[in-house]
This record gives sequence, structure tokens and C-alpha cells, in this order.
Amino acid sequence: MRVNQLASVIGVTADTVRYYTRIGFLKPTKNPCNGYKEYSPKDRRLLRFILSARQLGFSVNDIGDILHTAEQGASPCPLVRRFIQQRLEENERSFRDSAQLRQRMLNAVETWSQKPDKTPTGDMICHLIEEFDDAALS
Repeated sequence: MRVNQLASVIGVTADTVRYYTRIGFLKPTKNPCNGYKEYSPKDRRLLRFILSARQLGFSVNDIGDILHTAEQGASPCPLVRRFIQQRLEENERSFRDSAQLRQRMLNAVETWSQKPDKTPTGDMICHLIEEFDDAALS
């Protein structure tokens, strides 16, 4: 199956297939008659694996390490568990940061709705931001 066919079957763009081929995750053979890259059922399974891993938050480097470990004949499961724990911790930090930002924004909306508009001066662009005090908005 060629690039566009694999992309269509999996539901991704041809560029996605080409990207994972370019970085060496997919290893198609070349058709000797026309020089087209031909993807095997193994490539199809591998691409599904890669996309599933990406949906779980694994980085391209993580996936490369997982694939390399598997190619060496070792179980990648301990590595996968460690990576998912790291990604979960990163996600939790990001979630907390986003929740804090959301609260600051909500407080700003409420506080700023009661302040007048001001015309910019040589010393000021927008007093709402320039007078912003995170502590005062909490």
C-alpha cells in the first residue's frame, strides 16, 4: 500500500505518514518497478501504535525509545509505565497552572468591568494591564 492509501486507511494525512517514515519509525520498501514506497501490514500496525501513543501524551522521543527497546527484544512495558507517569505529572502541573490562570482571568474580568476606560498617554498604554496586581485580583 502506498502513502496515500495508508493515510486513508488510518485516517491521517499523507504528510503524517511521510513524517514517521522520514524519522525512521516506518520502514517501507521501494517498489523496484516504479520506485514508490510500499507500506506493509506491519507498517500499518506500527502507525496505529504510534498514533495511540501520541494520543496518550507520549512524545516522539518517548515513542522512539519504546520502539528501540522492543526492537532489542526487551519488554518496553517498564519504560512505558515510567513515561506515562512522567507525562501524567507534567499534565497535572499544566492543569494546575491553567486553573490558576483561569482564576486570575475570571478575577480580572470582574475587577476590570468596574474600571473606566482610559485613553493611552505617553506613560500608559492600557491601565487595566499596567495596574494589574495578581494579589489584588485573588
